[in-house]
Amino acid sequence: MKSLAIVVREDGYDKLLTPLAFAYLQGSEGTQVDLLFVNWAVRALTEVGAKAQVIQGEHADQDGWVRQQVEKAGLPPDLYDVIQALKATDNVNFYACSLAASIFGVNEDNLIPEAGGIVGASWFLNEKAAKAEHCQYF
Repeated sequence: MKSLAIVVREDGYDKLLTPLAFAYLQGSEGTQVDLLFVNWAVRALTEVGAKAQVIQGEHADQDGWVRQQVEKAGLPPDLYDVIQALKATDNVNFYACSLAASIFGVNEDNLIPEAGGIVGASWFLNEKAAKAEHCQYF
């Protein structure tokens, strides 16, 4: 696969870990991966938001255990460290949805440097998703 577009709409440590793991696996193999963070997930593109992500719901009490398992599997347990590792592949781009950014308080001042910017959803769909060989939604 040469290109993959991923739309990430869920927040929470475990819900973000899955699309980031898919991006890491493909990016490490040379696939161009573009991720658009929408809704609550856009907060993960701020350093504070990435570090604040925890497991929610029925498995919330297992947050520490999951982080230990993630580290044992060879990934950094901190989501921001995962994002930095993804960016280091030179094949993964992160984008914040402009509407979500305005709703959830993400702006150029608090956007992580690894992000490619704040973009319109239509731009992402036309320039990244429509041209990708495969699209995923989380």
